[in-house]
Amino acid sequence: MIISASRRTDIPAFYSQWFFNRIKEGYVLVPNPYHPKMISKISLSPAVVDCFVFWTKNPAPMLNQLEKLQDYNYYFQFTLNPYGEKLENHLPSIDKRMDTFKKLADKIGRERVIWRYDPILTNEEYNVSFHQEAFARIADGLKDHTAKCMLGFIDHYQHIRNSVRSFNIHPLTQEEIEEMAVSFKKTIDVYPDIQLDTCTVKVDLRHLGIPSGLCIDKELIEKIIGYPILAQKDKNQRNICNCIESIDIGTYESCLNGCIYCYAIKGNYNTAVYNRRKHDKNSPLLIGHLSEDDIVKEREMKSLWDNQYSLF
Repeated sequence: MIISASRRTDIPAFYSQWFFNRIKEGYVLVPNPYHPKMISKISLSPAVVDCFVFWTKNPAPMLNQLEKLQDYNYYFQFTLNPYGEKLENHLPSIDKRMDTFKKLADKIGRERVIWRYDPILTNEEYNVSFHQEAFARIADGLKDHTAKCMLGFIDHYQHIRNSVRSFNIHPLTQEEIEEMAVSFKKTIDVYPDIQLDTCTVKVDLRHLGIPSGLCIDKELIEKIIGYPILAQKDKNQRNICNCIESIDIGTYESCLNGCIYCYAIKGNYNTAVYNRRKHDKNSPLLIGHLSEDDIVKEREMKSLWDNQYSLF
C-alpha cells in the first residue's frame, strides 16, 4: 500500500518524532475525517507499505533521522512558494527552505524530491511578473536537485474565501494562467533534466507542452521501489486528481505553517494551535488519545506488488 503523509497536515515539519515512533511501533491510528469516532488501525510494516509519500513545506526536522526509514521506500512532495510571511507566516525564509531542499536531495537523490510550486495565486503584489521572476529564481537554485516540478493553481474553497479575499486574492483568469505557464515552460526548458507538470486536470496546459501529472505517481513509485504495482486511481480524491490510491495518515486542523490559503485548517489557525496542544508524540493518534467510545477497526493492508511479473 502507498502511505500518504500527509495531504491533511505537515507531518515532516511538526510531527516527525511522532511519525518515527509510529514506524517503531509498526502501526498508526487514523480517525475518519467525517466520523472521528471511527478509527482505522493502519499497519506500517515494511511488508505491506510499498512507499511513503511525504508532503511538506519544511522537512528539516526529518533530515537527520532518515536512516530510520532504511527499511522503506519513499519520496517527498516539497512545496516551495515565494510568498513570504504575509501569506505563509510561520515558515522559514525561502532561502532556508531552498537550502533544506538541496540537503534532502543530496541525501536521497533528486528524483525523490519533487518541487511543488503551489498554489499559484495573484493580487497586486503577487502578480504575473512576480511569479515569472520568482519561479525562474527558484528553478535556477534547484536545477541540480530535482527532476520534476508540479504546478498547482489556487482553489477558492468556500471556507478560505474570506481569508484570501482580505488579501485581494481572486480567481485567476485564463489569461493570467497562460501567461505564467508560457514563462514557466520557457524557464524549465533551460533545464532539460526537470519535468514540468500540472497538479490535477483542473487547468489543462497540454497545448503549451505541460502535461497533467500525478503527485502520487505509479510510474515514479515503481522506479523507486523496483517492482511493478497494481494500483487504481484514488477514488477518495477529486475527479480532477490523477493520483493512484493511497492511505492518508494525517489529521485535518493540525498544520501550523500558517498559510492563509490552507484548505486543511478551514481558515482557523487557532484550531490548529489548540489541536497541537493535544498532540502526544507517543500516542498512536496524531492528535489526542483514544476514548472509551472510539471504535477501532483494523484495516486490511497488503502490498500492491504485481507478482505476475519479476523485478525489472
